[in-house]
Amino acid sequence: MYNAVLPSVSRRQLLFAGAASLTLTGLAPGETQAAAPADADAPNAITPSEALARLMDGNARYAANTPSNKDYSAGRASRVAAQYPIAAIVGCADSRVAPELAFDQGPGDIFVVRVAGNFVNEDGLASLEYGVKFLQVPLIMVLGHTHCGAVSATVDTIQKGIALPGHLPDLVRSLKPAVAIAQLHGHADLKARATVENVRLGANRLSVSKPIIGRYVSEGKVKVVGAIYDLATGKVSLL
Repeated sequence: MYNAVLPSVSRRQLLFAGAASLTLTGLAPGETQAAAPADADAPNAITPSEALARLMDGNARYAANTPSNKDYSAGRASRVAAQYPIAAIVGCADSRVAPELAFDQGPGDIFVVRVAGNFVNEDGLASLEYGVKFLQVPLIMVLGHTHCGAVSATVDTIQKGIALPGHLPDLVRSLKPAVAIAQLHGHADLKARATVENVRLGANRLSVSKPIIGRYVSEGKVKVVGAIYDLATGKVSLL
């Protein structure tokens, strides 16, 4: 029996293959398509400032335990055809932080990329590029949170020389730059400061990221912000 050996295909390759088949057909290798104009009638055809206001207003409702989103089946049929998220969130995988709930948004309202430590890696960047270019999200928020286990583990690894198993050292390497910056400031709470610096690093990287997100930012079509979610209060504070 003949057994075909299929090449390994990454999630990022599949993502862009699908996007390319829909929107980039006919372009020569290496050619960059001009930014597609946003649909003025789309539900997310709003300014970055308006998108941010919606998120922060939603968080105020969530923190006050007065959410407006209670029927998550509403609009389910219409969402089959398309999605129109008002923002993309780079969030932590921490189970205590659920962006849709924290911002009192319904299904289809937020395009969420999550990884422990909410840092920006290549796969996450590819997802955000997809959100900006093909879903027309006007806002990206890098959302850290208090008492982040990934940041705490990175600080402990550096200070105590703890050896972590499996692929966890890869995560630590991604968070080390933020810890290094926090150490320079000599903050009393190194873990809290490193959490803030990690968010700032991610937001800064996205703001100038080539070839897609940085261009949208410079054109004023997309805004990138950083924020911290407080586990104790549920409140989000912008940096």
